Amino acid sequence: MWAFILRTVLQRCALLFVISVISHAVIHLAPGKPTEVDPMNPRMKAADIVKIRKAFHLDDPFHKQYLHWAKDLATGELKSFKDGQPVLPRIWERFKNSFPIFACSTLLTWTLSFPLGIQAAVRRGSLYDRSTTVLAYALISVPSFFLSYLLILLVVRNFHIPVIGIRTFGTEQARPLFRTMDGIWHLVIPSAMSALGGIAILSRYVRSQMVEVLGQDYVRTARAKGVAEDVVVYHHALRNALLPFVTMFGFLLPGLIGGSVIFEEIFAWPGLGRLGYEAILARDFPMILTLNFIAAALTLAGVLVSDILYAVVDPRIRLEG
Repeated sequence: MWAFILRTVLQRCALLFVISVISHAVIHLAPGKPTEVDPMNPRMKAADIVKIRKAFHLDDPFHKQYLHWAKDLATGELKSFKDGQPVLPRIWERFKNSFPIFACSTLLTWTLSFPLGIQAAVRRGSLYDRSTTVLAYALISVPSFFLSYLLILLVVRNFHIPVIGIRTFGTEQARPLFRTMDGIWHLVIPSAMSALGGIAILSRYVRSQMVEVLGQDYVRTARAKGVAEDVVVYHHALRNALLPFVTMFGFLLPGLIGGSVIFEEIFAWPGLGRLGYEAILARDFPMILTLNFIAAALTLAGVLVSDILYAVVDPRIRLEG
């Protein structure tokens, strides 16, 4: 197994290098350059453009630009086109803001989807099953950003409680306990709204997979032998129904980069998704390339985690070296 992991990691590193080269080429070939004269900024002169291009090696051949970017990224000296600030510290600061929303929404999605989906499958055709199906399709059909705006209006108008931003304005000097509770409150609504759509979709997948597994011969045999229903559902059926979700679980990691960009914009939350969106608008190549590189690395790491989890969930699968 360790030989498989080592070989896979080396393959993923080579693939990550290829992805970074292709991303670098695509971004630099895209129309619009960060050093174009902006008619809305009269202070930007032609001489300033020349200095910027020289400072960021934009006049060098493509392969040299890539090497400069890779070197600066590895040494931590990569700076933003937009404001000249180091890229990695800014990404780390935004990561610390994005992670709580990502962790809370993921926890809500996976802990609520499975009980809802399993009970709908076990009680197939019941009022509970029909009700959760209608509610799930309603949540899938209605845009989550629309529900978010409605919830903001409801909370602010009726309860006069601020929900925008990472904290309430003016609480910087408040007591630590109050600041902590205020931060938790500002985290609850974006996390819940981000999780709603995931719960609706994932619970339907769980129900569909469980309905299929519960109809298998070995499940009927276990019931015929008098095995307790909970053991049949949660030990025999659920374990075999988990395989498709292992793949989905592996693709959770890239959600750290852009999974919550809509909610970060709606709730004015300074996270990674919002940082990437602002970098695209500003044509901030170093920031865009670095975020894309991190997203690719997280995706490849998630696939590796999925491969390992397959062997944990299903003993029939063996990871050979």
